[in-house]
Amino acid sequence: MDYQVSNKAKLWTTAAMVIGVLFTGIGIIAASGDGHLGQKFLGNLLSNSFFFFSIAISALFFLALQYATESGWYVYIKRVLEAITGFLPMGSGLLVITFLSLTFTNGSHIYMWMDPEVMNEGGSHYDALSAGKGAYLNTPFFWIRTVAYLAIYYIMWKGFMKRSLEMDNNPDLAEQLHFKNYRRGALFLVFFAIFSSTSSWDWIMSIDIHWFSTLFGWYVFAGSWTSAMVVTIILLLYLKKLGYLPKVNESHIHDIGKWVFATSFLWAYLWFSQYMLIWYANIPEETTYYLMRIEHYKILYFGMFIINFAFPMLLLMSRDAKRHAGILTFVGLVILAGHWLDVWIMVMGGSMGPTASIGFMEIGMAVLFCGLFVRVILLKLSQSPLVSKNHPFLDESLHHEI
Repeated sequence: MDYQVSNKAKLWTTAAMVIGVLFTGIGIIAASGDGHLGQKFLGNLLSNSFFFFSIAISALFFLALQYATESGWYVYIKRVLEAITGFLPMGSGLLVITFLSLTFTNGSHIYMWMDPEVMNEGGSHYDALSAGKGAYLNTPFFWIRTVAYLAIYYIMWKGFMKRSLEMDNNPDLAEQLHFKNYRRGALFLVFFAIFSSTSSWDWIMSIDIHWFSTLFGWYVFAGSWTSAMVVTIILLLYLKKLGYLPKVNESHIHDIGKWVFATSFLWAYLWFSQYMLIWYANIPEETTYYLMRIEHYKILYFGMFIINFAFPMLLLMSRDAKRHAGILTFVGLVILAGHWLDVWIMVMGGSMGPTASIGFMEIGMAVLFCGLFVRVILLKLSQSPLVSKNHPFLDESLHHEI
């Protein structure tokens, strides 16, 4: 049975987008007199564009990982992962719009290295330390890297989707297409190993231009991977509740639940490792990142860590919890909100410092992007058969038991 987007789903996603637009409009009006409207709007645009794009690209990473390892358990739910990756083209477009807006406004005090007054000697806000990074952090090179990231991601994604559908229509080519995905999956992992870190440096870490961390790329990736696993389990449970994918069993759900649990611990480990090493070394140019966030966002910052670590640790530890739809949905939604807050603090903490706060604009843009994200995923889910036919490992997936 193929999935069809219900009128109820269309209504809810449309309502979310309308409410998001209204709240964002109220936030724009409220911020119009404080002199930071452009910076605040573009900062929120960047944090939301990056957050939802990162979920799509992490889902593509996970799909490529299954191809490269020739896993069989996931084949029956493969189209769920493919639907999440379907946000990739729109997510890329939103990122490009965001970066164009920042480029034409000299960074809007978000990317200070885009401002000639900061980077050029003799400028009114010249900063020698920032200028010293100009060989890497300059607008032309930034765009070359960004276009390379997005183009390669799109080409690889398009290839995976094309071969997946072709496998449905050409059973005689199924094994050949499978091995092609196996090779392309391994190739994608090589690109992603590099790009996941460098894009995090370019798009997020460069906001705090005086600061750097060798763990930052892995830290950001771990958060987006966790978010992708949460979206996967919630979408899978939603479809199962509606009567789709009847052969999804507790073992499939348990496996995704384990990924949510494991990636949450990976994220927490990297958060602690980055924090502990910088705190212990106590080097001023490194501690400045944490000092600003702890002084001005202490409750949000440590609250975000507790949410993203304690909730999965306490509630998903047992085998039964990883198979319980209610627990998985509740914990997943909490984790998703926690990782959105993590990205928001990374962007707004570095760009606006103590003047940033969560209000109508922040809530509105998050709801708007969430509604759009869910709508695109559901539409992608309805555009192809819900089960990938003719896959060599489909029978293994149908009889998956742990």
